[in-house]
Amino acid sequence: ERGHGPYQPHEPGYGLYQPGYSSYDDQMPDPKSRMLAIQNAKAYLLKSSTTSGLNLYDHLANMLTKILDEQPTNAVDIIENISKDVKWAQFQKKMDTLRDEHEILPTFEAAEKCKALFLKANGEGDEELEEEIEETPLPNVMETAFYFEQAGIGLSKDESYHIFLALKKLISVQPIQTCRFWGKILGLEMNYIIAEVQYHEGEEEEETEEEEVIEEGRKGMGEVEEEDEDKEKEDQPPKSTYKPPPVIPKEENGTGANKYVYFVCNEPGKPWVKLPPVTPAQIVCARKIKKFFTGRLDAPVVSFPPFPGNEANYLRAQIARISAGTQISPIGFYQFAEEEGDEEEEGEEGGRDTYEENPDFQPLSVPEMVDSLSTWVHHVQSILEQGRCVWINPFQKSEEEEEEEDEEEEKAEEPDEVQQEIGPPLLTPLSADEGIQNIPAWTAQPSTNLIPQYAVAILQSNRWPGAYAFASGKKFDNIYFGWGHKYSPENHTPALPPPVQAEYPSGPDVTETSDPTLEEELAFKAAREEALASAEEEEDEEDVEDDEEEDDD
Repeated sequence: ERGHGPYQPHEPGYGLYQPGYSSYDDQMPDPKSRMLAIQNAKAYLLKSSTTSGLNLYDHLANMLTKILDEQPTNAVDIIENISKDVKWAQFQKKMDTLRDEHEILPTFEAAEKCKALFLKANGEGDEELEEEIEETPLPNVMETAFYFEQAGIGLSKDESYHIFLALKKLISVQPIQTCRFWGKILGLEMNYIIAEVQYHEGEEEEETEEEEVIEEGRKGMGEVEEEDEDKEKEDQPPKSTYKPPPVIPKEENGTGANKYVYFVCNEPGKPWVKLPPVTPAQIVCARKIKKFFTGRLDAPVVSFPPFPGNEANYLRAQIARISAGTQISPIGFYQFAEEEGDEEEEGEEGGRDTYEENPDFQPLSVPEMVDSLSTWVHHVQSILEQGRCVWINPFQKSEEEEEEEDEEEEKAEEPDEVQQEIGPPLLTPLSADEGIQNIPAWTAQPSTNLIPQYAVAILQSNRWPGAYAFASGKKFDNIYFGWGHKYSPENHTPALPPPVQAEYPSGPDVTETSDPTLEEELAFKAAREEALASAEEEEDEEDVEDDEEEDDD
Protein backbone atom coordinates (compact mmCIF):
# COMPACT_ATOMS: atom_id res chain seq x y z
CA GLU A 1 0.00 0.00 0.00
CA ARG A 2 1.08 3.52 -0.73
CA GLY A 3 1.83 5.59 2.37
CA HIS A 4 0.49 9.03 3.21
CA GLY A 5 3.83 10.78 2.59
CA PRO A 6 5.14 11.87 -0.74
CA TYR A 7 7.95 9.30 -0.62
CA GLN A 8 7.99 5.59 -1.31
CA PRO A 9 9.56 3.13 1.19
CA HIS A 10 12.57 2.66 -1.03
CA GLU A 11 13.17 6.45 -1.34
CA PRO A 12 15.57 8.37 1.01
CA GLY A 13 12.89 10.75 2.41
CA TYR A 14 10.57 8.02 3.48
CA GLY A 15 9.26 8.33 7.08
CA LEU A 16 9.92 12.09 7.62
CA TYR A 17 6.27 12.79 8.21
CA GLN A 18 5.57 9.72 10.27
CA PRO A 19 4.81 10.33 13.99
CA GLY A 20 7.71 9.62 16.32
CA TYR A 21 10.31 9.76 13.58
CA SER A 22 13.31 12.06 13.84
CA SER A 23 15.80 12.71 11.12
CA TYR A 24 18.57 12.81 13.79
CA ASP A 25 17.98 9.32 15.18
CA ASP A 26 21.08 8.11 13.49
CA GLN A 27 23.08 10.98 15.06
CA MET A 28 21.91 10.58 18.71
CA PRO A 29 24.59 9.32 21.17
CA ASP A 30 24.30 6.28 23.35
CA PRO A 31 22.11 6.36 26.53
CA LYS A 32 25.03 7.10 28.90
CA SER A 33 26.09 10.16 26.96
CA ARG A 34 22.46 11.26 26.73
CA MET A 35 22.01 11.07 30.53
CA LEU A 36 25.21 13.04 31.04
CA ALA A 37 23.95 15.77 28.69
CA ILE A 38 20.65 15.89 30.56
CA GLN A 39 22.41 16.25 33.93
CA ASN A 40 24.62 19.04 32.58
CA ALA A 41 21.59 20.89 31.18
CA LYS A 42 19.72 20.54 34.46
CA ALA A 43 22.76 21.76 36.38
CA TYR A 44 22.90 24.79 34.12
CA LEU A 45 19.19 25.52 34.66
CA LEU A 46 19.63 25.19 38.44
CA LYS A 47 22.40 27.79 38.43
CA SER A 48 21.25 30.71 40.64
CA SER A 49 21.31 34.30 39.46
CA THR A 50 23.86 36.63 41.09
CA THR A 51 21.32 39.48 41.30
CA SER A 52 18.00 37.92 42.29
CA GLY A 53 19.14 34.55 43.71
CA LEU A 54 16.58 32.65 41.60
CA ASN A 55 17.27 29.88 39.06
CA LEU A 56 15.71 29.22 35.68
CA TYR A 57 14.66 25.63 36.48
CA ASP A 58 12.40 26.63 39.39
CA HIS A 59 11.14 29.63 37.46
CA LEU A 60 10.07 27.48 34.51
CA ALA A 61 8.53 24.92 36.85
CA ASN A 62 6.52 27.63 38.61
CA MET A 63 5.42 29.06 35.26
CA LEU A 64 4.19 25.65 34.08
CA THR A 65 2.43 25.07 37.40
CA LYS A 66 0.70 28.45 37.15
CA ILE A 67 -0.36 27.79 33.56
CA LEU A 68 -1.75 24.33 34.38
CA ASP A 69 -3.58 25.61 37.46
CA GLU A 70 -5.15 28.66 35.83
CA GLN A 71 -5.31 27.32 32.25
CA PRO A 72 -5.56 30.75 30.59
CA THR A 73 -6.61 31.09 26.99
CA ASN A 74 -3.81 31.68 24.51
CA ALA A 75 -1.11 31.04 27.09
CA VAL A 76 1.61 31.40 24.53
CA ASP A 77 0.61 35.03 23.92
CA ILE A 78 0.83 36.00 27.58
CA ILE A 79 3.85 33.92 28.54
CA GLU A 80 5.85 37.11 29.24
CA ASN A 81 3.23 38.43 31.66
CA ILE A 82 3.05 35.06 33.41
CA SER A 83 6.82 35.16 33.84
CA LYS A 84 6.59 38.63 35.43
CA ASP A 85 3.79 37.55 37.78
CA VAL A 86 5.82 34.55 38.92
CA LYS A 87 8.84 36.79 39.60
CA TRP A 88 6.79 39.35 41.55
CA ALA A 89 5.28 36.58 43.66
CA GLN A 90 8.79 35.60 44.76
CA PHE A 91 9.37 39.01 46.40
CA GLN A 92 6.11 39.32 48.39
CA LYS A 93 6.32 39.53 52.16
CA LYS A 94 6.05 36.29 54.09
CA MET A 95 2.70 36.34 55.86
CA ASP A 96 2.15 34.79 59.24
CA THR A 97 -0.35 31.95 59.33
CA LEU A 98 -2.13 33.50 62.31
CA ARG A 99 -2.14 37.20 61.37
CA ASP A 100 -1.60 38.69 57.92
CA GLU A 101 0.53 41.81 57.69
CA HIS A 102 -1.45 44.22 55.51
CA GLU A 103 0.58 46.79 53.60
CA ILE A 104 -0.60 50.38 54.12
CA LEU A 105 -0.48 52.30 50.86
CA PRO A 106 0.39 56.04 50.89
CA THR A 107 -2.98 56.90 49.36
CA PHE A 108 -4.78 54.94 52.07
CA GLU A 109 -2.73 56.64 54.78
CA ALA A 110 -3.53 60.09 53.35
CA ALA A 111 -7.21 59.18 53.18
CA GLU A 112 -7.19 58.12 56.83
CA LYS A 113 -5.72 61.52 57.83
CA CYS A 114 -8.39 63.39 55.87
CA LYS A 115 -11.15 61.15 57.18
CA ALA A 116 -11.47 63.14 60.39
CA LEU A 117 -12.18 66.30 58.38
CA PHE A 118 -15.40 64.82 56.99
CA LEU A 119 -16.86 63.74 60.33
CA LYS A 120 -19.62 65.82 61.88
CA ALA A 121 -19.76 66.66 65.55
CA ASN A 122 -22.19 64.69 67.70
CA GLY A 123 -25.65 66.20 68.05
CA GLU A 124 -25.17 68.66 65.20
CA GLY A 125 -28.45 69.60 63.57
CA ASP A 126 -29.24 71.38 60.36
CA GLU A 127 -30.58 74.48 62.14
CA GLU A 128 -27.48 74.81 64.29
CA LEU A 129 -25.29 74.39 61.22
CA GLU A 130 -27.09 77.23 59.44
CA GLU A 131 -26.62 79.54 62.43
CA GLU A 132 -22.94 78.63 62.68
CA ILE A 133 -22.37 79.21 58.99
CA GLU A 134 -23.83 82.71 59.25
CA GLU A 135 -21.75 83.69 62.29
CA THR A 136 -18.55 81.76 61.67
CA PRO A 137 -15.33 83.50 60.59
CA LEU A 138 -14.65 80.61 58.21
CA PRO A 139 -13.62 81.99 54.78
CA ASN A 140 -15.17 80.67 51.60
CA VAL A 141 -12.07 78.96 50.26
CA MET A 142 -13.90 77.32 47.36
CA GLU A 143 -15.23 80.65 46.08
CA THR A 144 -11.76 82.20 46.24
CA ALA A 145 -10.31 79.16 44.47
CA PHE A 146 -12.96 79.54 41.74
CA TYR A 147 -11.94 83.13 40.97
CA PHE A 148 -8.23 82.32 40.93
CA GLU A 149 -8.94 79.29 38.76
CA GLN A 150 -10.15 81.67 36.03
CA ALA A 151 -6.52 82.69 35.56
CA GLY A 152 -5.07 79.20 36.02
CA ILE A 153 -3.91 79.88 39.59
CA GLY A 154 -4.49 77.69 42.61
CA LEU A 155 -4.67 74.13 43.83
CA SER A 156 -6.79 71.19 42.82
CA LYS A 157 -10.44 71.15 43.89
CA ASP A 158 -9.85 68.21 46.21
CA GLU A 159 -6.97 69.91 48.02
CA SER A 160 -8.86 73.20 48.22
CA TYR A 161 -11.83 71.45 49.81
CA HIS A 162 -9.57 69.62 52.25
CA ILE A 163 -8.02 72.96 53.26
CA PHE A 164 -11.55 74.35 53.63
CA LEU A 165 -12.38 71.57 56.10
CA ALA A 166 -9.03 71.96 57.90
CA LEU A 167 -9.74 75.68 58.48
CA LYS A 168 -13.15 74.77 59.82
CA LYS A 169 -11.50 72.41 62.31
CA LEU A 170 -9.02 75.12 63.32
CA ILE A 171 -11.82 77.59 63.99
CA SER A 172 -13.68 75.07 66.13
CA VAL A 173 -10.60 74.58 68.34
CA GLN A 174 -9.14 78.10 68.60
CA PRO A 175 -10.97 81.29 69.72
CA ILE A 176 -10.60 83.01 66.35
CA GLN A 177 -12.31 86.21 65.28
CA THR A 178 -11.16 86.37 61.64
CA CYS A 179 -9.56 83.72 59.47
CA ARG A 180 -8.10 83.67 55.95
CA PHE A 181 -6.31 81.13 53.80
CA TRP A 182 -2.96 82.88 53.33
CA GLY A 183 -1.39 80.45 50.85
CA LYS A 184 1.01 77.56 50.48
CA ILE A 185 4.80 77.68 50.73
CA LEU A 186 6.65 74.80 49.09
CA GLY A 187 9.41 72.84 50.80
CA LEU A 188 11.98 70.23 49.87
CA GLU A 189 10.47 67.47 52.02
CA MET A 190 7.01 68.80 52.91
CA ASN A 191 4.96 71.91 52.21
CA TYR A 192 3.36 74.50 54.50
CA ILE A 193 -0.33 75.36 54.37
CA ILE A 194 -0.76 78.71 56.13
CA ALA A 195 -3.78 80.23 57.84
CA GLU A 196 -3.88 83.91 58.87
CA VAL A 197 -6.07 84.55 61.92
CA GLN A 198 -6.91 87.16 64.53
CA TYR A 199 -7.83 86.25 68.08
CA HIS A 200 -10.55 87.80 70.16
CA GLU A 201 -9.26 90.70 72.25
CA GLY A 202 -9.42 88.89 75.59
CA GLU A 203 -7.67 85.76 74.32
CA GLU A 204 -4.84 87.78 72.81
CA GLU A 205 -4.25 89.66 76.06
CA GLU A 206 -4.03 86.37 77.97
CA GLU A 207 -1.36 85.09 75.56
CA THR A 208 0.69 88.28 75.84
CA GLU A 209 0.51 88.09 79.64
CA GLU A 210 1.78 84.49 79.55
CA GLU A 211 4.69 85.51 77.32
CA GLU A 212 5.55 88.42 79.64
CA VAL A 213 5.51 86.13 82.68
CA ILE A 214 7.86 83.71 80.93
CA GLU A 215 10.23 86.54 79.96
CA GLU A 216 10.19 87.99 83.48
CA GLY A 217 10.95 84.56 84.92
CA ARG A 218 13.89 84.20 82.60
CA LYS A 219 15.15 87.63 83.55
CA GLY A 220 14.83 86.81 87.27
CA MET A 221 16.75 83.59 86.82
CA GLY A 222 19.38 85.49 84.87
CA GLU A 223 19.78 88.06 87.65
CA VAL A 224 20.24 85.35 90.28
CA GLU A 225 22.84 83.64 88.12
CA GLU A 226 24.63 86.94 87.58
CA GLU A 227 24.79 87.58 91.34
CA ASP A 228 26.26 84.12 91.95
CA GLU A 229 28.77 84.62 89.17
CA ASP A 230 29.80 88.00 90.60
CA LYS A 231 30.50 86.44 93.98
CA GLU A 232 32.57 83.68 92.41
CA LYS A 233 34.48 85.95 90.05
CA GLU A 234 35.45 88.80 92.35
CA ASP A 235 39.16 88.00 92.05
CA GLN A 236 39.15 87.52 88.29
CA PRO A 237 40.74 90.02 85.88
CA PRO A 238 38.60 92.89 84.58
CA LYS A 239 36.11 92.14 81.79
CA SER A 240 35.87 93.80 78.41
CA THR A 241 34.14 97.17 78.29
CA TYR A 242 32.60 96.44 74.88
CA LYS A 243 28.85 96.94 74.79
CA PRO A 244 26.87 95.26 71.99
CA PRO A 245 24.32 97.35 70.10
CA PRO A 246 20.94 97.57 71.81
CA VAL A 247 18.38 94.89 70.97
CA ILE A 248 15.42 96.30 69.07
CA PRO A 249 12.23 95.12 70.80
CA LYS A 250 9.61 93.23 68.83
CA GLU A 251 6.25 94.77 68.08
CA GLU A 252 3.43 93.82 70.39
CA ASN A 253 0.88 91.22 69.34
CA GLY A 254 -1.85 92.75 67.24
CA THR A 255 0.34 95.55 65.89
CA GLY A 256 2.83 96.00 63.06
CA ALA A 257 4.44 92.83 61.76
CA ASN A 258 2.70 90.84 64.54
CA LYS A 259 -0.79 92.11 63.70
CA TYR A 260 -1.93 88.63 62.68
CA VAL A 261 -1.27 85.17 64.07
CA TYR A 262 -0.32 82.37 61.69
CA PHE A 263 -1.01 78.65 61.92
CA VAL A 264 0.65 76.13 59.61
CA CYS A 265 0.31 72.44 58.80
CA ASN A 266 2.00 70.19 56.26
CA GLU A 267 -1.16 68.58 54.93
CA PRO A 268 -4.91 69.00 55.55
CA GLY A 269 -5.81 66.72 58.43
CA LYS A 270 -2.52 67.12 60.28
CA PRO A 271 -2.52 69.25 63.45
CA TRP A 272 -2.17 73.02 63.13
CA VAL A 273 0.93 74.56 64.70
CA LYS A 274 1.03 78.18 65.82
CA LEU A 275 4.07 80.17 64.66
CA PRO A 276 5.85 82.39 67.21
CA PRO A 277 5.84 86.21 66.87
CA VAL A 278 8.49 87.67 64.62
CA THR A 279 11.31 89.88 65.90
CA PRO A 280 13.11 92.70 64.04
CA ALA A 281 16.41 90.78 64.21
CA GLN A 282 14.84 87.82 62.38
CA ILE A 283 13.42 90.04 59.62
CA VAL A 284 16.73 91.87 59.15
CA CYS A 285 18.65 88.59 58.93
CA ALA A 286 16.06 86.99 56.61
CA ARG A 287 16.75 89.75 54.08
CA LYS A 288 20.42 88.72 53.92
CA ILE A 289 19.99 84.97 53.44
CA LYS A 290 18.16 82.68 51.02
CA LYS A 291 17.23 79.21 52.23
CA PHE A 292 14.81 76.58 50.96
CA PHE A 293 12.29 75.30 53.46
CA THR A 294 12.44 71.66 54.45
CA GLY A 295 8.90 71.30 55.83
CA ARG A 296 10.09 70.63 59.40
CA LEU A 297 9.52 73.54 61.78
CA ASP A 298 12.27 72.43 64.16
CA ALA A 299 14.92 72.23 61.43
CA PRO A 300 17.96 74.47 62.02
CA VAL A 301 18.70 77.32 59.62
CA VAL A 302 22.40 77.10 58.77
CA SER A 303 23.43 80.36 57.13
CA PHE A 304 25.71 83.36 57.29
CA PRO A 305 24.99 85.67 58.93
CA PRO A 306 23.61 83.25 61.55
CA PHE A 307 19.83 83.31 61.71
CA PRO A 308 18.45 83.82 65.25
CA GLY A 309 16.03 80.90 65.36
CA ASN A 310 14.92 77.74 63.58
CA GLU A 311 12.81 77.17 60.47
CA ALA A 312 9.60 78.17 62.27
CA ASN A 313 11.06 81.63 62.94
CA TYR A 314 12.42 81.90 59.40
CA LEU A 315 9.02 80.93 57.99
CA ARG A 316 7.31 83.56 60.14
CA ALA A 317 9.80 86.23 58.98
CA GLN A 318 9.21 85.39 55.31
CA ILE A 319 5.44 85.48 55.82
CA ALA A 320 5.75 88.97 57.33
CA ARG A 321 7.89 90.17 54.41
CA ILE A 322 5.57 88.70 51.76
CA SER A 323 2.45 90.08 53.44
CA ALA A 324 3.94 93.58 53.73
CA GLY A 325 4.81 93.68 50.03
CA THR A 326 1.93 91.83 48.34
CA GLN A 327 -1.28 92.30 50.35
CA ILE A 328 -3.29 94.69 48.17
CA SER A 329 -6.91 95.76 47.67
CA PRO A 330 -8.92 97.91 45.22
CA ILE A 331 -8.71 101.62 45.93
CA GLY A 332 -11.59 102.91 48.02
CA PHE A 333 -12.45 99.55 49.59
CA TYR A 334 -10.73 100.58 52.83
CA GLN A 335 -10.68 104.00 54.41
CA PHE A 336 -9.14 105.54 57.52
CA ALA A 337 -11.35 105.78 60.58
CA GLU A 338 -12.20 109.37 61.46
CA GLU A 339 -11.29 109.74 65.13
CA GLU A 340 -9.98 112.56 67.29
CA GLY A 341 -6.60 111.04 67.99
CA ASP A 342 -5.73 110.34 64.37
CA GLU A 343 -3.93 113.61 63.81
CA GLU A 344 -1.81 113.15 66.93
CA GLU A 345 -0.88 109.62 65.81
CA GLU A 346 0.12 110.91 62.40
CA GLY A 347 2.44 113.46 63.96
CA GLU A 348 4.04 111.00 66.39
CA GLU A 349 4.37 107.82 64.31
CA GLY A 350 4.46 109.26 60.81
CA GLY A 351 1.24 107.58 59.60
CA ARG A 352 -1.91 105.69 60.50
CA ASP A 353 -1.92 101.98 61.17
CA THR A 354 -5.66 101.23 61.29
CA TYR A 355 -8.40 101.33 58.69
CA GLU A 356 -11.96 100.14 58.17
CA GLU A 357 -14.14 99.03 55.30
CA ASN A 358 -15.85 101.74 53.29
CA PRO A 359 -19.61 101.11 53.24
CA ASP A 360 -20.00 103.45 50.23
CA PHE A 361 -17.42 101.63 48.11
CA GLN A 362 -18.18 101.63 44.39
CA PRO A 363 -16.14 99.03 42.49
CA LEU A 364 -14.34 99.90 39.31
CA SER A 365 -14.62 97.95 36.10
CA VAL A 366 -12.13 95.24 35.22
CA PRO A 367 -10.55 97.20 32.31
CA GLU A 368 -9.95 100.17 34.61
CA MET A 369 -8.30 98.00 37.27
CA VAL A 370 -6.09 96.30 34.69
CA ASP A 371 -5.02 99.43 32.80
CA SER A 372 -3.76 101.41 35.82
CA LEU A 373 -1.92 100.24 38.94
CA SER A 374 -3.11 103.36 40.78
CA THR A 375 -6.47 101.61 41.24
CA TRP A 376 -4.83 99.19 43.73
CA VAL A 377 -3.39 100.07 47.16
CA HIS A 378 -1.38 98.36 49.91
CA HIS A 379 -3.44 97.68 53.03
CA VAL A 380 -0.59 96.19 55.11
CA GLN A 381 2.12 98.33 56.69
CA SER A 382 5.54 98.20 55.07
CA ILE A 383 8.49 96.96 57.10
CA LEU A 384 11.32 99.43 57.67
CA GLU A 385 15.02 98.60 57.45
CA GLN A 386 14.96 98.35 61.25
CA GLY A 387 12.72 95.27 60.99
CA ARG A 388 9.65 96.99 62.45
CA CYS A 389 6.64 98.69 60.92
CA VAL A 390 6.82 101.55 63.47
CA TRP A 391 10.27 103.01 64.04
CA ILE A 392 11.70 103.11 67.55
CA ASN A 393 14.85 104.79 68.86
CA PRO A 394 17.03 101.95 70.22
CA PHE A 395 19.18 104.35 72.27
CA GLN A 396 16.25 106.01 74.01
CA LYS A 397 16.28 105.05 77.70
CA SER A 398 13.56 105.05 80.29
CA GLU A 399 13.58 107.36 83.31
CA GLU A 400 14.91 104.64 85.64
CA GLU A 401 17.82 103.86 83.32
CA GLU A 402 18.63 107.56 83.00
CA GLU A 403 18.83 107.94 86.78
CA GLU A 404 21.07 104.89 87.14
CA GLU A 405 23.40 105.77 84.26
CA ASP A 406 23.93 109.49 84.61
CA GLU A 407 27.66 109.22 84.04
CA GLU A 408 27.35 107.13 80.91
CA GLU A 409 24.80 109.41 79.26
CA GLU A 410 27.41 112.00 78.34
CA LYS A 411 29.37 109.39 76.39
CA ALA A 412 26.23 108.03 74.71
CA GLU A 413 24.99 111.36 73.38
CA GLU A 414 26.29 110.76 69.86
CA PRO A 415 24.34 107.54 69.04
CA ASP A 416 21.10 109.20 70.24
CA GLU A 417 21.12 111.28 67.07
CA VAL A 418 19.77 108.49 64.82
CA GLN A 419 17.69 109.44 61.84
CA GLN A 420 14.11 108.27 62.08
CA GLU A 421 12.99 105.87 59.35
CA ILE A 422 9.70 106.68 57.66
CA GLY A 423 8.12 104.19 55.27
CA PRO A 424 5.28 104.65 52.81
CA PRO A 425 1.94 105.19 54.53
CA LEU A 426 -0.95 102.78 54.43
CA LEU A 427 -3.19 102.65 51.34
CA THR A 428 -0.36 103.73 49.05
CA PRO A 429 -1.10 103.04 45.34
CA LEU A 430 0.88 100.33 43.57
CA SER A 431 2.04 102.85 41.01
CA ALA A 432 4.49 104.13 43.64
CA ASP A 433 6.22 100.72 43.93
CA GLU A 434 9.74 100.61 42.55
CA GLY A 435 10.47 98.21 39.73
CA ILE A 436 13.31 95.71 39.47
CA GLN A 437 15.68 97.11 36.87
CA ASN A 438 13.51 97.07 33.72
CA ILE A 439 10.82 94.83 35.21
CA PRO A 440 7.72 96.48 36.75
CA ALA A 441 6.79 95.54 40.28
CA TRP A 442 3.36 94.25 39.21
CA THR A 443 1.76 92.71 36.13
CA ALA A 444 -1.98 93.25 35.64
CA GLN A 445 -4.11 91.38 33.15
CA PRO A 446 -7.68 90.12 32.74
CA SER A 447 -8.43 86.46 33.28
CA THR A 448 -9.66 86.14 29.67
CA ASN A 449 -9.80 88.23 26.51
CA LEU A 450 -12.36 86.05 24.79
CA ILE A 451 -15.25 86.94 27.13
CA PRO A 452 -14.25 90.33 28.59
CA GLN A 453 -17.65 91.03 30.15
CA TYR A 454 -17.10 88.11 32.57
CA ALA A 455 -13.36 88.55 33.06
CA VAL A 456 -11.65 88.95 36.44
CA ALA A 457 -8.81 91.40 37.15
CA ILE A 458 -5.65 89.48 38.09
CA LEU A 459 -2.48 91.01 39.50
CA GLN A 460 0.83 89.16 39.79
CA SER A 461 3.79 90.33 41.86
CA ASN A 462 7.13 90.28 40.06
CA ARG A 463 9.04 91.08 43.24
CA TRP A 464 7.60 88.05 45.08
CA PRO A 465 6.88 85.37 42.45
CA GLY A 466 3.83 83.38 43.51
CA ALA A 467 1.85 86.28 45.01
CA TYR A 468 -1.46 86.96 43.24
CA ALA A 469 -4.55 89.08 43.78
CA PHE A 470 -7.93 89.16 42.05
CA ALA A 471 -10.84 91.61 42.00
CA SER A 472 -14.33 91.13 40.63
CA GLY A 473 -16.88 93.70 41.70
CA LYS A 474 -16.76 94.07 45.47
CA LYS A 475 -14.91 90.79 45.92
CA PHE A 476 -11.14 90.55 46.08
CA ASP A 477 -8.52 88.41 47.79
CA ASN A 478 -4.78 87.75 47.97
CA ILE A 479 -2.98 84.42 47.91
CA TYR A 480 0.55 83.07 47.65
CA PHE A 481 1.87 79.85 46.12
CA GLY A 482 5.65 79.65 45.93
CA TRP A 483 8.99 78.88 47.56
CA GLY A 484 8.99 81.96 49.81
CA HIS A 485 11.87 83.66 47.97
CA LYS A 486 12.11 87.21 46.68
CA TYR A 487 13.03 87.71 43.04
CA SER A 488 16.60 88.83 42.39
CA PRO A 489 17.89 89.66 38.89
CA GLU A 490 21.35 88.51 39.99
CA ASN A 491 22.43 85.31 41.65
CA HIS A 492 22.25 85.30 45.42
CA THR A 493 25.63 86.07 46.96
CA PRO A 494 25.96 85.43 50.70
CA ALA A 495 27.36 88.24 52.80
CA LEU A 496 31.11 88.13 53.30
CA PRO A 497 32.49 87.68 56.81
CA PRO A 498 33.91 90.81 58.47
CA PRO A 499 37.59 91.64 57.86
CA VAL A 500 40.17 89.98 60.05
CA GLN A 501 40.83 91.98 63.21
CA ALA A 502 44.20 93.76 63.36
CA GLU A 503 46.93 92.48 65.65
CA TYR A 504 47.45 94.15 69.01
CA PRO A 505 50.10 96.90 68.71
CA SER A 506 53.46 95.56 69.83
CA GLY A 507 55.40 97.46 72.49
CA PRO A 508 57.90 96.93 75.27
CA ASP A 509 55.12 95.85 77.64
CA VAL A 510 53.93 92.97 75.49
CA THR A 511 56.99 92.16 73.35
CA GLU A 512 58.72 88.95 74.32
CA THR A 513 62.48 89.14 75.08
CA SER A 514 64.85 87.20 72.88
CA ASP A 515 66.78 84.24 74.35
CA PRO A 516 70.32 85.19 75.52
CA THR A 517 73.42 83.66 73.93
CA LEU A 518 75.90 81.47 75.80
CA GLU A 519 78.37 84.35 76.25
CA GLU A 520 75.62 86.57 77.69
CA GLU A 521 74.58 83.82 80.12
CA LEU A 522 78.18 83.33 81.31
CA ALA A 523 78.66 87.07 81.73
CA PHE A 524 75.37 87.34 83.66
CA LYS A 525 76.40 84.41 85.87
CA ALA A 526 79.80 85.96 86.59
CA ALA A 527 78.27 89.33 87.43
CA ARG A 528 75.77 87.65 89.70
CA GLU A 529 78.52 85.76 91.56
CA GLU A 530 80.52 88.98 91.99
CA ALA A 531 77.47 90.73 93.36
CA LEU A 532 76.84 87.90 95.81
CA ALA A 533 80.52 87.91 96.90
CA SER A 534 80.52 91.67 97.47
CA ALA A 535 77.30 91.40 99.45
CA GLU A 536 78.82 88.71 101.69
CA GLU A 537 81.96 90.84 102.31
CA GLU A 538 79.79 93.79 103.33
CA GLU A 539 77.84 91.60 105.75
CA ASP A 540 81.11 90.30 107.30
CA GLU A 541 82.44 93.83 107.79
CA GLU A 542 79.19 94.89 109.46
CA ASP A 543 79.39 91.89 111.83
CA VAL A 544 83.00 92.78 112.78
CA GLU A 545 82.07 96.38 113.53
CA ASP A 546 79.17 95.26 115.71
CA ASP A 547 81.47 92.94 117.74
CA GLU A 548 84.00 95.75 118.33
CA GLU A 549 81.26 98.08 119.56
CA GLU A 550 80.07 95.43 122.04
CA ASP A 551 83.64 94.95 123.38
CA ASP A 552 84.04 98.69 123.94
CA ASP A 553 80.81 98.76 125.89
